[in-house]
Amino acid sequence: MSKFLITGGTKLSGKIKLAGNKNSALKLIPASLLADSPTTLTNVPKIRDVEVLVQIIQKLGAKVAGLGSDTLTIDPQGLNSFVLDPDLSTKIRASVVLAAPLLTKFGKAVITPPGGDQIGERLLDTHFTMMSQMGVEIARKNGRFHLTWKDKKPTSLFLEETSVTATEMGMMLASSFEGEVRIEDAAAEPHVVDLAGFLKKMGATISGEGTNTLVINGKSKLSGADYKIVPDHIEGGTFAIAGAITGGEIEITDYVPEHYKMILLYLKNMGVEFKENGNKLIILPSKLAAHKRKFQTRPWPGFPTDLMSPFIILATQSEGTVLCHDWMYEWRMFFVDDLISMGANIFIADPHRVIVSGPTKLMADVLYCKDIRAGMSVILAALVAKGESVIDNIEMVERGYELLEERLVGLGAKLKKVA
Repeated sequence: MSKFLITGGTKLSGKIKLAGNKNSALKLIPASLLADSPTTLTNVPKIRDVEVLVQIIQKLGAKVAGLGSDTLTIDPQGLNSFVLDPDLSTKIRASVVLAAPLLTKFGKAVITPPGGDQIGERLLDTHFTMMSQMGVEIARKNGRFHLTWKDKKPTSLFLEETSVTATEMGMMLASSFEGEVRIEDAAAEPHVVDLAGFLKKMGATISGEGTNTLVINGKSKLSGADYKIVPDHIEGGTFAIAGAITGGEIEITDYVPEHYKMILLYLKNMGVEFKENGNKLIILPSKLAAHKRKFQTRPWPGFPTDLMSPFIILATQSEGTVLCHDWMYEWRMFFVDDLISMGANIFIADPHRVIVSGPTKLMADVLYCKDIRAGMSVILAALVAKGESVIDNIEMVERGYELLEERLVGLGAKLKKVA
């Protein structure tokens, strides 16, 4: 495992161009398999999860060119297997999404329970309920799920929870055949809207994206398309927090204002000063202080769960006491033990809530990346800590953040990667 050696206390300043949206790329790559011709995706983030997903679809028979760059060309015409590689599947959560295109192409799929971040109980109940309502038969044999889809029929679905992945899989299935499918209680995140845009360019008719009700009219044959992935607003929020806590000025480009309404509201309520200029967000040196006492995640357009861990770091450097609440994942907050060891004043109320009092001077420590967002958060903590911190298991963070060492050093961080 690789490590970061970080000496804290340096103001981060400069320009940062956002990478493509991680959660979007991990759904558009599977969706490209729905087509009967090649697709070219641009603004693809250069992250480990994309590499693993590409390896999985290559084993299914797809041809992929451009891996390691920000442009992938995916040719699904050689697909010859409906069985996911079990070892690769356990490395990423997004592997489950491949069930949708495989069911469309073969009428069946064999999937292994997916891997990914261990941030809580992430069941597949909503996904399977949705598929069952669309006529998919599901059986579990020898630790794997065997799916069969013989009866494709128009239907109206109401998701039992506003699941992003279940919404996206439902959109893919519904886009693959003639007839209308209505999905209520659908997720509305920017990456869901991005998938809708891609499926529409492939030939499907979709309305309601960005709301909680989707209406989809599919086609029996979808065509490949050229499509640019939207920038990653989670990465944008993370770099905004990095600028705020270090007291520097960071210009974030490829900024999409409509993706940041709640994010900027929360940052403003912590005293973060910024200005917007078209597709640029500029984080200014700020006197950090909490102007409200409770901050919580909720489905879009609420504050994203993937930004709660970095937000806790912001709270440790801000004047005041705040309650941070993530109702979604019961293990999301466990990384705060590391912050406490660094000197943060944090009370763990329960698995979903912590009370943070600041500001506190953090001290360097030996830290471990437990998941993508927690890992990025301890890196943020190290950037403001006194002394040199050692951050282990950096590969975990590289699953979701592109060229992190190069980009942080480019902003002035005193950071070195070692084996």
